[in-house]
Amino acid sequence: MIELPTHPLAHYAGDLLAWTCASAAAWWQHRRWPAQAQSLARRTEPGYFMALALGALAGAWIVGTLALAPRGFVPSHSIAGALAGAITGVELWKWRHGVTGSTGGAFVLPICTGIAVGRLGCLFSGLPDMTFGTPTALPWSVDLGDGVPRHPVQLYEGLAMALFAMAYLRARNRHAHWAQAHAFHAMVIVYAAQRFVWEFLKPYPPLVGPFNLFHLLCGGLIAYGIIWWRRDHARESAA
Repeated sequence: MIELPTHPLAHYAGDLLAWTCASAAAWWQHRRWPAQAQSLARRTEPGYFMALALGALAGAWIVGTLALAPRGFVPSHSIAGALAGAITGVELWKWRHGVTGSTGGAFVLPICTGIAVGRLGCLFSGLPDMTFGTPTALPWSVDLGDGVPRHPVQLYEGLAMALFAMAYLRARNRHAHWAQAHAFHAMVIVYAAQRFVWEFLKPYPPLVGPFNLFHLLCGGLIAYGIIWWRRDHARESAA
């Protein structure tokens, strides 16, 4: 078991670092593939980003708070909720303005970077963060201050998204079609699938059978990624 120093304020330090690194990733991606950002700018307007931001904010706090509802009203926020809320806001805006096709490619690397870095803040904030894993006897278990060896689920998620980011960059440099046209949908599917697995290693109360709120949300995100990818692919084929 690995003993970790923890402090509740580490969560906010992790959020700040995650935003900084995500912004740096966005800047780098814009410099590396300027046509991607230019295409997004041509197809959208400020209202698009307003819908994205408001959807992410609402989704983050609603889902995060509902996940802890069985333990009482504890305001909290969630990465998965923010992603679902942002997708909802953007898709409604696109439907209202007749915009078709994926517009999320420019956000893939920043989102992956933000999650990978931000989960470190969750880990080092310890038990008050409520993102800790269930007990385990594995040699890489962590002690977050209560002497109980736990799965470092925050590291599992951060590593999974870092590996996807590396695969995306490699594919993009090789001009793979999925990385150019469907990277956002691929990222949503991978994020939701790995998060679905890790949820079995968390102590959130089940809602339907063995599945908790995040299982259900991630199932919806996986369905969204697959359906929208297939829809856009069909539209490309028809064109």
